[in-house]
Order: sequence, then structure tokens, then C-alpha cells
Amino acid sequence: MRDFDILVIGSGPGGQRAAIAAAKLGRRVAIVDRRDMIGGVCINTGTIPSKTLREAVLYLTGLNQRELYGQSYRVKEEITVADLGMRTRHVVGREVDVIRSQLARNRVTVVTGTARFLDPHTVEVTDGGGQRRELTADKIVIATGTRPARPASVEFDDETIIDSDGILRLKRIPDSMVVVGAGVIGIEYASMFAALGTKVTVVERRERMLEFCDLEIVEALKYHLRDLAVTFRFGENVKAVEKRPGGAITILESGKRIPADTVMYSAGRHGMTDDLGLEAAGLTADERGRIAVDDCYRTAVPHIYAVGDVIGFPSLAATSMEQGRLAAHHACGEPAGGIHELQPIGIYTIPEISFVGHTEDELTAAKIPFEVGVARYRELARGQIIGDSYGMLKLLVSPLDRSLLGVHVFGTGATELVHIGQTVMGCGGTVDYLVDAVFNYPTLAESYKVAALDAMNKMRQIALLDE
Repeated sequence: MRDFDILVIGSGPGGQRAAIAAAKLGRRVAIVDRRDMIGGVCINTGTIPSKTLREAVLYLTGLNQRELYGQSYRVKEEITVADLGMRTRHVVGREVDVIRSQLARNRVTVVTGTARFLDPHTVEVTDGGGQRRELTADKIVIATGTRPARPASVEFDDETIIDSDGILRLKRIPDSMVVVGAGVIGIEYASMFAALGTKVTVVERRERMLEFCDLEIVEALKYHLRDLAVTFRFGENVKAVEKRPGGAITILESGKRIPADTVMYSAGRHGMTDDLGLEAAGLTADERGRIAVDDCYRTAVPHIYAVGDVIGFPSLAATSMEQGRLAAHHACGEPAGGIHELQPIGIYTIPEISFVGHTEDELTAAKIPFEVGVARYRELARGQIIGDSYGMLKLLVSPLDRSLLGVHVFGTGATELVHIGQTVMGCGGTVDYLVDAVFNYPTLAESYKVAALDAMNKMRQIALLDE
């Protein structure tokens, strides 16, 4: 008889949900992670710290209140790293306590250390003191997450030249920063530091940022970031980064030289599988450390599962949680549905972006007709009350059956508002529901009714012309 029915490697969102789901199904479950990484990358260096940092920036800079109280308004004149770190440490500490409590309440055995496969059913765990123990399990779930990818040509020193994890260890807020990479993480941090007054330059080899987002909303975000003095260098490749006294110079292939106090690389993520000993389990990872799985999250070895960022796209905490739950149910032989195809995307820039469904570009390329309904926050009483005159909500509506094809939100509360549209789409609702529904007043949710009426009026005009 093996030690456990289910052994989970990694306690991030995917691993945590897998362990608890299996425990609730009556299985003997253990979860392995380092003492300082309970909650995984999500809690300790990724999602939670970065979003907490964003809230601290918004509060201390008073950025969201400046339309009401003037452009010079600030809650704190001299903002320090200590000011930002205090809130982050508090939230991270509380979240770790919550996770430990949940695991204990569900009788999940927490094993401290790093895991390495000895064979397909056996894992060796080494703790911080070098002590080793072997654990066996019928089923194993790999949920080790990812780390920032570091190009071999760049000499990171974790002070001047850093990756996204290094942001949380900065000793002071830099006066200037170069962000290499205009993906989600790069743009989120670029907007935060720009709000703090740092002069930010974003270098991106592609011709636009956030290519998977609605073009109109990306252009609106670029406008606001430029208003915060962010400079964009699209279509540019970094040739070299040279460290200098007090900073570094980023040299582009075009010959441009950009001096800055700090250079942050946001060059994607790499699966943390290097030290797992996958070969002993009969598994391999690709060049970015990712493990291939089937629709049930089984790897090439049927009793070993993998979930979360370590399996690649979409690499979101929310989807990782659901993957963990579904993998546990499958491993326990319990029925469970799949993840719904409608998965919202949230980007915590300043201002934030969120969307679900298709973009205009996707629908145009697929030759699917659509009508656009738009509501702008400045038209809403709530928008005036909170001082957000730039936000907007866009609905993409099918003129054939009046279904919602996509919902795109930009501005305050975007990542919360998008779920209304997601629910209507998921339940097969139409724009008529939003037209007829009554929303609380004054709210930002009212933007759905305004946008729905806008789309309906446009479709009515076209229908009249066709008569």
C-alpha cells in the first residue's frame, strides 16, 4: 500500500485546488512545497503581490482622484518602497494563513521541501536542512508553476537588471526604467511605475502590444500611458544591456541607446521542471519547461497529471484552479465537466482591461457579421462620481440572432464588470436581456444597458434601410 492516494507537487492555485478536491472526495492527499512558497508563485511573487502593489500605487498616488481634486493631488508626497511593501507583505501573509488553514481543515498533509521523481510512483522530498524522505502515491499531480524566463545574453544582477520577480525586491523606486517586453506582465508593471512618477520606456519587438486584445481598447490604454510619460519603442530588438555606475544603458539594434536606473525584462515564463527528475517518471518537458497533457490533464504517463502554468496557455490563476479541480476528479474516477470555453481575461494595468469572447479583428477575419454597442463611463452618473471619464464598455452583437459575441471593458472595475457579460453569454442570452434588464443606479454595471441600447439602435437603423 502506497503512502498516499494523491500526491500534489506545488501549492499554487492549481495544486491547492487539486489537493482539496481530492481530499473532499475522501482520498489520502499530500502536497509538497518549499516552506517559503506555500501558495506558490501566485501568492508569493506573482499575481497577489503585483495586484496588491497596484492597489497601493493607486491609493498612495491618488491617481484615480485627480480628475476631482486636481492633477497635483496625492495621498502621500514621497512614496517609498517601504510604503508599497507594507501592504504587500500584509496581504501575502494573510493569504498564506488562509491556504494553510484550508489544507489543514481538509486534512491534507503538507510536506515541506522540494520534490524529485525517483520512479513513476515515488518522489523524494528534500527539506531546507538537507533531510530527505521518500513518498509514494497512486496518482501524482504536477503543479510546479513557472519562473520568469531569463535570456542567456543578459547579465541579471537582481538590482539594476532584473526580471519581474525582482520588482518586489527593489530597494528604492527608480527615477527611470526600461521595460523589455510589452506583454501582460511588462505592461502591468510599466503602468504602475509610471503612476509612481518613474519615467518608463517600453521596448517591444512586435509592432503592437497585447495583440490578443481589442485594438480600440489597446489604443486607449496607450493614450493613458503616454499621458503618464511612458515612451513606446515598437518594432525594436534589444542588442545589449550594459551596466553603468548608478544604472544601465539599453542598446537597441537600431542604434538607439536608452539610459535608465533599472532595466526589467519581461520575456515570458519558463516551467519549473528542471529539478523534478521527469526522466525518472518517464516524462519530458519542452524547451520552455512545459509538460504536455490531454483534455483530462493526464501526461504521457496516465497516472501522472499536470495543471496550471506548467502546461502553458492560458497560464491564468483562475484557469489553473479549475484545471486542478478537474484533474483531481478525473484522478479519483469521479465525473466532472470540462472548463467552459468562455474564459475571461483580466489585465491589471492602470487603467485595467478585461474581456471575454471574440475581438473585432477575430470576427472580421472569420467573416462573421457583428454590430458594436458602446457605453462610455463619462455618460454614466457613477463615472462622474468616481472621476472616471475615460472608461468604456463595448459589446459585440450578432445581427443574425442578437447573441453577444464579445464583451470588452476598459477602466475602473473592468475585471469585475466583465463577468456580467460572461454570464449572459454562457447562458445563451441575447442583447435583448440587457436592454430589458434593470440595473442599480448609479452603477458602472448600467453601462451594459447603455451599450445594449446603442447596439440595438444601430441594428434597427440597418433593418429600416433593408425594408
